[in-house]
Amino acid sequence: MGTLLAVFTRDTAPIHAAGALKAGFAERDITPAIGSEIPGGYGKAFHKSFHDACKVRAAVFDDGETRVALVGTDSLIIPRHLVLAARQRIEQRCGIPASAVMIGASHSHSSGPIGFVQPGEYDHASELVRKLAYEKSPCADPKYLDQVRDAIADAVCAAHDSRAPVSASFGTGHEDKVAFNRRLRMKGGLTFSHPGRGNPEILEYAGPIDPQVNVIGVWTADSKLIGCVVNYTCHATTSPGGISANWIHYLERTIRGYFGPDTVVVFLQGACGDITQVDNLSPFADWPGDRMAQLVGGSVGAEAVKVLLRAPAGTNAAIAAKQKIWRIKRRVPLPEHLKRALETVQKSEKEAGAANWTFAKETLLLDALIAKEPQVEVEVQAIQIGPSVFVSNPAEYFVQLGLDIKKQSSFPITSIVELANGCVGYVPTEEAFGPNGGGYETRLTSYSNLEIPAGTQLAKAAVELIASLKPGPMPQRPKAPPFVAPWAYGNVPPQRN
Repeated sequence: MGTLLAVFTRDTAPIHAAGALKAGFAERDITPAIGSEIPGGYGKAFHKSFHDACKVRAAVFDDGETRVALVGTDSLIIPRHLVLAARQRIEQRCGIPASAVMIGASHSHSSGPIGFVQPGEYDHASELVRKLAYEKSPCADPKYLDQVRDAIADAVCAAHDSRAPVSASFGTGHEDKVAFNRRLRMKGGLTFSHPGRGNPEILEYAGPIDPQVNVIGVWTADSKLIGCVVNYTCHATTSPGGISANWIHYLERTIRGYFGPDTVVVFLQGACGDITQVDNLSPFADWPGDRMAQLVGGSVGAEAVKVLLRAPAGTNAAIAAKQKIWRIKRRVPLPEHLKRALETVQKSEKEAGAANWTFAKETLLLDALIAKEPQVEVEVQAIQIGPSVFVSNPAEYFVQLGLDIKKQSSFPITSIVELANGCVGYVPTEEAFGPNGGGYETRLTSYSNLEIPAGTQLAKAAVELIASLKPGPMPQRPKAPPFVAPWAYGNVPPQRN
């Protein structure tokens, strides 16, 4: 189990009766420059073209006693140091407590240079490890990190300043045709990630998906949608071509296509650690990148539009925020693995094999991280907006863990928000490490290395925070007036001639 150090649990405000709701939305641009590093792989690659803008989108909710902010970023990850710096600026500028600000990454693999290696992260290491980190791995750009930090603070404070009386609607849709579990059971007994279409060794999917499309809509008195918050579970790996928010771009376009170009769409990624748009059991080839981005984003966006059109709105919603912060141990590679890794990186990638060389590099990088930080700070946060609760984790979190949290929640709508308030890499279920487990998400790397029970620990903290909150009521449509008489034209017998 994880070592629990410096546990910090803070209530932003006591639970109280619902108050009149105010809210505001804003967005800021964080589009990287052509030539910037592309995040998401294990080696270096660079942007050569532009497809669509990357953004920070923020929503601030205020019930008269408590203010909270939900922030979605078109980014691969959100490093912990960036979260803390942005929260500090927000608290100083507009007074929203740092503990009441949730900052999530969409996990767009076509976004800006925000990870994995952070500036100066390996300055303490050997010359070999520094070379592997800074020259052979994707690196965050310090200027871009500052740009994202400032954009987050600007967006939240602009949303805060634009607060006005609103009504809010809450609802859930269902989209199960564009997301698939990428881990599959094999005849040999193990579970592999993306074993390939047509592989005769595949038996079945190794896990479920989460088809829920959770939506909060925020409306003016004259029924104009000023913004919405959408939560769905699918990797942003559709690669539409060039710099892009990925399929989230088409999610936004779909919602704006109906409600207008000024509608701000805050997207918060679900527990998609093992969920992508790739169906390994399909006999057909994938759609090309941009077409696939349209399919995923348009499908989820269309479902969100349906939810927004159907759900009644109310002007009262209790707001609350809680968080828990502690530290979890990293898994330590065995001495023989370190020895083999050192031998492997002396060879060329071609000679050693790309995958073997990459995992060897990652083993040495992890060893250097453990020397500096053997335990990692993690945060779980719960933010309540009336009958809806958003509960965060800093991981690429396996979907079953998210579904387990939802099952234990007392809220009508529970949204899991992964890669929020920091990043600790893949956190699989404990079953994935067992005799029938496997897949690259379970391999030790500088990115993914928390001890095996970490997923269970994060889930337990989430359930505890949710249980400490009291769900608000779902808004209801007005009741029909009492029956007086049937419709005279319709309540008649048949006429044959």
